[in-house]
Amino acid sequence: MSENSSIFTELEDDGLDIEAIFGSETASTENPFEIPEPDRKQEASTEQKAEETPPPAPEKKTAAGKEEKKAGKPADPISSAVETKAQENSQKGLYDKLPIFYHKGAKETIEDTSMTFEELRIRKSEDFTDLEAGKYVSWSIEYGTIRKDVKDPEGTTIASMKESVERSREFLEMLRKSKDKNPDCFVKPKVTMKSKGTAAYKGVFGSAEEARQSDKIICLFPASDGKIYEMRKAEQGEFIAPKNKVTEFQSAKAGFIPALPPIPMSLIGQIIAFFRSFMREHEEYEALALIYWDKLEKEYFAYVPKQTVEKSHLDADLRDCPYDDESRFIRYADIHSHNSMEAFFSSEDDWDESETGLYLVLGELDHFFPEIKARIFCGGSFVPIDPATVIEGLEQEYPQGWHEHVTCRKRESRLSARRKAVPEDLDDEISH
Repeated sequence: MSENSSIFTELEDDGLDIEAIFGSETASTENPFEIPEPDRKQEASTEQKAEETPPPAPEKKTAAGKEEKKAGKPADPISSAVETKAQENSQKGLYDKLPIFYHKGAKETIEDTSMTFEELRIRKSEDFTDLEAGKYVSWSIEYGTIRKDVKDPEGTTIASMKESVERSREFLEMLRKSKDKNPDCFVKPKVTMKSKGTAAYKGVFGSAEEARQSDKIICLFPASDGKIYEMRKAEQGEFIAPKNKVTEFQSAKAGFIPALPPIPMSLIGQIIAFFRSFMREHEEYEALALIYWDKLEKEYFAYVPKQTVEKSHLDADLRDCPYDDESRFIRYADIHSHNSMEAFFSSEDDWDESETGLYLVLGELDHFFPEIKARIFCGGSFVPIDPATVIEGLEQEYPQGWHEHVTCRKRESRLSARRKAVPEDLDDEISH
């Protein structure tokens, strides 16, 4: 017996089960401290199991270059080839499909895709004036769900930008996932900043000389005749003509926009009573009152200056007025009476009321409701205004139920009703 066998004999004598530790054959034939030979039976068993277990599904590459795994099923080469071919055909159709210019709801197919985005802007600026200033216009392409900004509008053609998007991995992946396999390619401008006033080549000036010295090609300027003129500079010379339709200026309307509350009707009632007191039997006189606004008390009040009055004339002395302190008081309106005459502004009123301000006149003071007219003076011109703009109105809210008791009928309907109620021989007489 070898040395190793004697070791196992001793271990057995000590009560250890050698077969349980190393196996039944190890005790008699093998050295447990040597590297064992490969177990051929175990290898055969492993190979057999490997044959019984189906191999994993092969990885399938789509047109987007990504891999998908079909669990438990091998890829169908015919279906894969059909899908790939359909994808290629779809891409070819998109390559040939023309892009679309889209701005403010307007759409137009771009036939010449060799032009740059800047060239497209120039072409479209005639129809869309907001595209005139190129430095304030940016461009982008929206292709399906892909959006790309154009970094160099002057050096990038529409065709090259469209192609770069179509050949991107992002675009191919979008096509694979999207239901729409034939999306439109929209070319969209965006005005990043609106230049107020006129275009870069156009300007507004105070005189013809200022326009002449400017670098603008088209110049607008006012003249002493009250008209706006347009100057156009060309190689032939300087062209000047009246501007019939001025769109470069904002619309304006003459009038008055109060910055203070309406004058209370109670104060107007006091002034009317004061004016009526000078309408005696066989004698009528004009009178004047000034309406002030107290900045501190936030209220209106009337001041009657010293005056000498006649039937159609008055002289007022406004010197030493106690309310000339502009830091506290605002002279808001001048109001004078025309006694029983109509309310109108005479030529003498035009002479007296030549300061920027608000002017009122009361007439027909012999009636229950006097007539009132209002106007402003501004920059050498008188402009009539609605008295309700500055005076608290007489009209008040009323119950809406009153309308239920009133029926409106047109005159034609009334005549028809009368014709039905009278004999035919009187019908002509009624119509006349």
